[in-house]
Amino acid sequence: MTPSVLLYVQHLLGVGHLERALRLSSALSRSGVRVTLVSGGEEVPQLATAAAERVVRLAPVKASDVEFRALLDLRGEPIGDALRARRREALLAAFRETRPQALIFESFPFGRRAFRFELDPLIAAARAACPRPLLISSIRDILVPPSTPEKAREIVRRVREEFDAVLVHGDPALVTLERSFPEAREIADRLLYTGYVGREAPPPAGAAGRGEVIVSAGGGAVGGKLLRASLAARREGSLSALPWRLIAGPNLPDEEYADLARGLDPSRASGGVALERYREDFPSLLGACRLSISQAGYNTMLDILAAGAAAVVVPFAAGREAEQTMRAELFAARGIVECVAESDLTPSRLAAAIARALTRGRKRTAIATGGAEESARILSRMLLRRARQLASATSKAIIRQ
Repeated sequence: MTPSVLLYVQHLLGVGHLERALRLSSALSRSGVRVTLVSGGEEVPQLATAAAERVVRLAPVKASDVEFRALLDLRGEPIGDALRARRREALLAAFRETRPQALIFESFPFGRRAFRFELDPLIAAARAACPRPLLISSIRDILVPPSTPEKAREIVRRVREEFDAVLVHGDPALVTLERSFPEAREIADRLLYTGYVGREAPPPAGAAGRGEVIVSAGGGAVGGKLLRASLAARREGSLSALPWRLIAGPNLPDEEYADLARGLDPSRASGGVALERYREDFPSLLGACRLSISQAGYNTMLDILAAGAAAVVVPFAAGREAEQTMRAELFAARGIVECVAESDLTPSRLAAAIARALTRGRKRTAIATGGAEESARILSRMLLRRARQLASATSKAIIRQ
């Protein structure tokens, strides 16, 4: 029987969590696993190309702000019990219909704890099923630390009691989970490092983007400051003779996007700047560009690494967010990027970092980036082992009868 997996992902501000889940889904599908991808975030272009047998879209939920103080529906209203119930029932229905041999939870229980209203019932249903499917957590290299020791202890308890494994999508030679989650030592027997989940095969550099400065804001929800500072640096003379391309992201608020567009007057120093929401060929643009300016999200950093692009990163650091800063500093220490702290971001400091990045030039380094394929191999081995255990138990039960 062809094994099946239900993969749950919820993106709230950016699309990094979803991008990583899509890459995992693609690798699993190529390995012969039937994937049901359950997405609970806003509709984004990437979902249309998901490599999954089935995509289940829950009623979309987004974050109210960078502090994640509230969960909102598409109208911007706080979600209520009715929407929670619709999502919960749709998720449980997908589980019943799919009858997966494994459930993969992107981030949970390390993150997305605000979605316990639907994930706790799913986990309970899975644990009550016969045979019980594998329960697997899928997390990035660096976590946002829990806000209290009690929450950290609860994460450890849940992993030990409920989960069969935790796939850590990073390279322990660069950073271990313990760096951002010290309690990782208590679940060391559950941790399986996969390497970073890079793109399947970065496309070769083409004509598009050649010689350009590419400024990208990831999903865009919190990228306005970076985009404005980059334009200001260009107006003040930084690489002003080169064409610049600003990729604002699908979630940059419409009013900010419109304000940026109004400022691109060809008769001023902003001439030669293109503004776009989304580019499917973003990796190719990086491969051809003169310089990349971006935030330091997981997927963007891997794209920079794969392209070997000269790069300046400004890690998102609002609220309690520290994972981008830690990742950016680790990559900067290896000479891969120049880093400007978000709190220090000014046009002049950005221009200085641009000059340093160009002097340093393109750099490649050995970091494990085959995490999607390794995750698929790990899961295949786990599923095979579980199938053998079930077959052995069934044989013994028949003999006893």
